[in-house]
Amino acid sequence: MRNALRTIATAGLPLLAAALLWPASCAAQGPAAPAKDDSAAQSYSQPDPKKRAEAFYDFTMGHLNEVYYLTSNQSSYADAAIDFYKKAYALDPGSPLIAEHLAEMYYEARRVQDAVLEAQGLIQKDPNNVSARKLLARIYLRSLGDLSGATGQQDLAARAVEQLEVIHRLDPGDTESALWLARLYRLRGDPTKAENVLRELLARDPNDEAVAGQEAELLLQENRAQEAVGLLEGIMRRAPSGHLADALGDAYMQLRDFAAAEQAYRKAVALEPDEADHYRGLAQALASGEKYADALAQYQHLAEMEPDDPENYLHMAEMNRQLHRLEDAEKNILEAKRRAPGNLEVVYNESQIYAAEGRYEDAIRVLSSAVTSLTSQPAAPSNRRSLAVLYEQLGRVYRDSGNDTAALNTFGEWAQLGPEEAQRAALQVIETFRLARDLPHALEAADRAVAQFPQDREIRTERALLYGEKGDADGGVSQLRELLTRSQQDIEIYLDIAQIDQESHRFADAEAVLAQAAQMAGRDDEREMIWYMLGAVYERQKKYDQAEEQFKKVLAVNPRSAPTLNYYGYMLADRGVRLPEATELIKRALAEDPADAAYLDSLGWAYYKQDRLAEAEESLRQAASRDHNDPTILDHLGDVYFKRGKLDLAQAQWELSLTQWHKELPAEVEPDQIADVEAKLANVKRLIAQQKAPGSPRPREN
Repeated sequence: MRNALRTIATAGLPLLAAALLWPASCAAQGPAAPAKDDSAAQSYSQPDPKKRAEAFYDFTMGHLNEVYYLTSNQSSYADAAIDFYKKAYALDPGSPLIAEHLAEMYYEARRVQDAVLEAQGLIQKDPNNVSARKLLARIYLRSLGDLSGATGQQDLAARAVEQLEVIHRLDPGDTESALWLARLYRLRGDPTKAENVLRELLARDPNDEAVAGQEAELLLQENRAQEAVGLLEGIMRRAPSGHLADALGDAYMQLRDFAAAEQAYRKAVALEPDEADHYRGLAQALASGEKYADALAQYQHLAEMEPDDPENYLHMAEMNRQLHRLEDAEKNILEAKRRAPGNLEVVYNESQIYAAEGRYEDAIRVLSSAVTSLTSQPAAPSNRRSLAVLYEQLGRVYRDSGNDTAALNTFGEWAQLGPEEAQRAALQVIETFRLARDLPHALEAADRAVAQFPQDREIRTERALLYGEKGDADGGVSQLRELLTRSQQDIEIYLDIAQIDQESHRFADAEAVLAQAAQMAGRDDEREMIWYMLGAVYERQKKYDQAEEQFKKVLAVNPRSAPTLNYYGYMLADRGVRLPEATELIKRALAEDPADAAYLDSLGWAYYKQDRLAEAEESLRQAASRDHNDPTILDHLGDVYFKRGKLDLAQAQWELSLTQWHKELPAEVEPDQIADVEAKLANVKRLIAQQKAPGSPRPREN
C-alpha cells in the first residue's frame, strides 16, 4: 500500500491518494476490533470530527511535501512533511498510519535516530506491528554498510535479526525479509539457522530463484559444492535462469569440473547475453581448463562490453602469455596501465611477461620500483599483502636470472613482514639453495624453518625430500610417513615417497606406494600424476612397454600434458626408435612451454639421433642458454659439436658437463653418464692433440 501510495502521488494525484487511504485506515481503527494484549490500542478512541478533519488535512499536506522531497531532494520539503505529519499525529495520537508515515519520513530525511525512536514507539504500542518492524529492520540493514568497526556491525546485525525473526513469524510469506534473515545468520556464523530458513522458503516455492541462489551460495561457502549442484540442476530443469546457471558454474568450479562449469556458464550467457558476469565465469572456466585461446576470446568480448575495466586487459595479457604471444601480452598490459596507472596487479603481470621473454632486467626494474613505492608509504595490512606478493616475484626473477644472492636478500626482506610471510619465504630460501645444488645450506635452512614452523606440512615435506636428495632415502621416507593423515591429502605424500624411492633406485617400493596412491585417487589430475610417475619408474628399469602404457594413459585424459609428452618423446629418442614420432611428441611439449630447457634438450637430442645436426645444435644451444648448469644438456651439446667436427667446442662442453656432474645432488648423480663423459673427453683431447701435430690435416666441420 505504501508503494502504491507513492506511485499515485507521483502521477499527480497526491490528495486523491491520501483521501482513498485515510478512510480505510480509520475503518481499521474502529473500536469494534481492539488489538489483543495491547492496553494502548484498547483505550484508543477516535478524535472528534473537527480534529479528525484537521488531522486529515495535515496528513495530506505531509504526504504532498514528502512526494515533492522524493522528486526534488530539497530538504525544505522534508522539514515541511515532518512538521505536517507531527501535527496530524498530535491531533490523532492513536493512528498507526500517521506514525508509520512519520517514521518513514524521518528515515527518508536521514534523521535515522528519530526514525528508530518513532518505530520503536509503534512497536511498544503494538508488538505485532509488522510495518514498524520492517522499517526498523531496514534502518539497521542500511546502516550495516556504513560501519567500519566489526563490533558495531555485529550489534546492528543482532538488532536486525531480532526484528526479522519476529517479521518471519508474523508474516512468513514475506520472502524478502526471510532472505535478509538468512543472510544475517550467515554473517553471524550460523549457517544452520540460515539453511533452515532457506529450506522452509524452498518448500513453499521450489522454483524461487532468489532463494535457490542464496541456498547455493551457502552450500558453496561450506564447501558443499556437490549438494549445490544437485539443488541447482533440479531447479534449472524446471525453471531455467541465467543467475542460477551462473551459480551452477561456480559450484562446478569448486569441484574443479571445468568442462561442466563451462557448459553451465554458456547456458547463463545464452539466457542473459547482456550480463557481463556470465562471460567472466565462462572465461575463468575456460582458462582453468587450459583452453586459453577460447578464454582470450571471452575476455576480448568483455573488453568490448566494459572498455574501461583494466581487469579485462590484465586477463587478456595472461591468456596471451599462456599462449606464448608475448608481444600481444605486452600490448594488453599497456592498455591496462593506461586505465589503471600504478596498479600493482598490472605491475606484477608486466614483470611476468618480461621474465617470460628473458628480459630479467626489465622485470626487476618494474618490481623494484613498485617495492620502493610501497615501502615509502605508511604501513597498512593491504600494503603488507601487496609487498609480500612483490617480494616473492622479485626474488624468483633474481633467482631465474642467476643472481641467487639478490634472491636470498629479497626473500629475507619478505620474511620481515610478519610470521605468515616468514613461513612462505622460508620455502623459497630452501628452494633457492636446492636449485643452486647447495645441499648443506638447503638442509640448514630447512632445519631452521621446521624449528620455527613445526606444524607446516609443506616445509616438513621439503626437508624430507632434501634428505632423499642427499642419499638418505630411509630418513626422507620416514619423515614423510609422519605426515600421513589417512585423508585425501595423503596422495601427495605417497607421490613424494615414490619420488625418493625412484631416485634411490628402490623401484619395487616406488611401485607399491604408487599403487596405494592410485587406490585413493578421485580426480583425473591425481591419476595423471600417478601414471606419469609410474611411467618414469618403469622407464628407469628399462621396462619401456610398461612405461609407454602409463604415458598413453596420461595423454588419453590430458593430451596437452607437457611433462608426459616430453618424457615419452625423449624415451623414444634416446633409444633411437620411432624418431619422427618422438620428435612430434617433444614439439607438442614445447608448444605448451617453448622456453623449457629440458624440452629444448629433448628436441635437440631427437634431431641428433636423426643426423639433423644443424637443427640439433640450434635447439641444444637454446637449452644450454636457459640452463647452463644441467650436465646432460652440456653433454648432448658436446656430442653435436663432436659429430660436426667442432672438437674444441665439444671439449669445452664436456669439461663443463663434468664440472656440473660433480656439483649434482647425490640422488641425481649418474656414475655411468659421468664415466661416458670422461671417456669422450679423453678421446677428443687425444684427437685435438693429433690434429695439432705437424702435418696433420684439419678436420672438416659439418
